[in-house]
Amino acid sequence: MVTNTKTDNFGAFFRRYTKTWVHAVATAGLTAFGTLTIYYRGFAVLALASYVVPPIALYVARGRRSGAVTATDDEVSRSRAKTDPRADRPEPGSSGGNTQSTRAVETNSGTGTSTGASSDADEYTNADADSDTDTDMNSAVDTDADTDSNADTDADGTSSRPEKANWTTVDSPTDATLCDVAVGTGAVAVGTGGTVLLATDDGWEAVLEHGPAGQDQDLYGVDVTDDGGVAWIAGDGGAVARLEMATGRHTDFSAPDDRTDNLTGLAAAGATGDETVLLITGSGAVVRGRYRDGDLAWAEPVTPGSGSSLSGVTLRDAETGFCCDTNDGVFRTDDGGRTFDAIGIDGSEGTLTDVVAGNGEGEGEETACHASTDAGFVYRYEEPPSTWTPDRVGDDAITAIARAGSHLVAINDQGGVYDRPDLTADWEHVVTGASGPLYGVAIGAGRAVAVGEGGTVLERQ
Repeated sequence: MVTNTKTDNFGAFFRRYTKTWVHAVATAGLTAFGTLTIYYRGFAVLALASYVVPPIALYVARGRRSGAVTATDDEVSRSRAKTDPRADRPEPGSSGGNTQSTRAVETNSGTGTSTGASSDADEYTNADADSDTDTDMNSAVDTDADTDSNADTDADGTSSRPEKANWTTVDSPTDATLCDVAVGTGAVAVGTGGTVLLATDDGWEAVLEHGPAGQDQDLYGVDVTDDGGVAWIAGDGGAVARLEMATGRHTDFSAPDDRTDNLTGLAAAGATGDETVLLITGSGAVVRGRYRDGDLAWAEPVTPGSGSSLSGVTLRDAETGFCCDTNDGVFRTDDGGRTFDAIGIDGSEGTLTDVVAGNGEGEGEETACHASTDAGFVYRYEEPPSTWTPDRVGDDAITAIARAGSHLVAINDQGGVYDRPDLTADWEHVVTGASGPLYGVAIGAGRAVAVGEGGTVLERQ
């Protein structure tokens, strides 16, 4: 198992740093000392130092913290090898989501990590306790259930903590980077070079290797209809297709109304045969499509924001949806993508990467919209009172987020997963066996999948 020690590159770190109070103070220092150079030129050195030293010091300190965390993960992995009979299996992770969202993918390289620190640490502790008391394993477990506040089981044998998801790497028929995934009656993933994979009873199979039009266009978005029977895919050069999940048969709808914009994602809703599709572009436009009984009609593009690239889109149903851009903009539609209203976010930490919404009824978090950023934040939007609440999930860039009921899952560019199993739980970081960044995640009935660089496919068992 490869342990990840890589931190964000300095460019990504500095983009986030420029939005902090430390940068504001450093800029003020630069201005103040720069002004004083009219009296003494030596202040120029202080001006430069006040601006340059803080980000370098913070970046170096962050790298050291990352190294310390990695060392801890290594120790946990060694303890797992001593106590867990499944240690020879791929390390598990965790993920989720149901209200499928699709976002633009930037395919940067990364490395994978190890897994399961919390439960493994408990097993290591219990193993030590067994050794100290010279009792057999079964009696030690019974004793732990009565005396150890961190025990996994109560005295009556029932679980005292939620069962953790177990994610494993499965065989993939491609080395292409997979940019997005959707789960319906089956599972479908899309990626670079026009790759389309479909999950079958015999594993994952490539149903398209050169895109819907055979032009090797990179595909960045996939979503399924409400009944899960049909998937829509989209990508560069206006590549668009409709895929039947049961047969793998596709219909090419590329270049909608002769538009060949690069499509950064899509969202789909409605029942099979009565489908609504929203395409998003790198120039900040949304294109609405309606598919009914074999006929597809496209509306004129609308631009919800300033024209910044749209990075994510989701449909709660055929009428209500959300999209986000790379300029702190989140927009809501209540008419199926015909019009949009801006709802935030003012001064978010990092650049928005994805958006997802609950499909529950009523108000509050059951229907809340969540948006992720490349600074490790997830923002929650609730109506009423129409406010955004930030939640620091991790340090690495979150590349995608998904939801199923009250279960939220986010993935990052270091091959890790952040799991929040219900509305009252805290986020849990679960490292996985992924050897590079993850870019897409989705869950549905009985299946959960995350995909990423080099054809990586993770499934929750």
